[in-house]
Amino acid sequence: MSLSPLFTPDFSNPTRKAAAYNDLARQADALFAGERDWIANLAQFAALIYTQLPDLNWAGFYLAQGSTLVLGPFQGKVACVRIPFDRGVCGACASSRTPQIVPDVHAFAGHIACDAASASELVLPVTVAGRLRAVFDLDSPTLARFDQIDAQAIGTMLTALVRATDWGRVPDA
Repeated sequence: MSLSPLFTPDFSNPTRKAAAYNDLARQADALFAGERDWIANLAQFAALIYTQLPDLNWAGFYLAQGSTLVLGPFQGKVACVRIPFDRGVCGACASSRTPQIVPDVHAFAGHIACDAASASELVLPVTVAGRLRAVFDLDSPTLARFDQIDAQAIGTMLTALVRATDWGRVPDA
């Protein structure tokens, strides 16, 4: 499957942005078709998001193990390996199980700077049958890169990922 970026840098048009996310969701569904392996699906999802959304410098998963998040499949520079639930934006998402849209990570108390170039962040919980299994983390070098449209659209795609994946093989703590 050959993919080309779906978005232009113009984020001022919410209708166009939402339509592009619908196209991206169809591409994600095609990637998951016939594949249940959790590593393959998480890796493909991270790669799809990283290559198709502009202005990202990191996209990937942290897997929930006890009260710690452990680095999973991702795209981008080397990352923090373990994040306690009580630290950083990823930890806040894991603790609250709610999406975290942070327009300026430097103003977020307890932010963990894995990449000094990151300026804004979006982290979404990945729950299976009511249980937190991971968080999906997006970093951007641009302030206020993420909004509710991003959170909702990527959250919907994560729901499709959850349905398409055999979570019984994901290691537990």
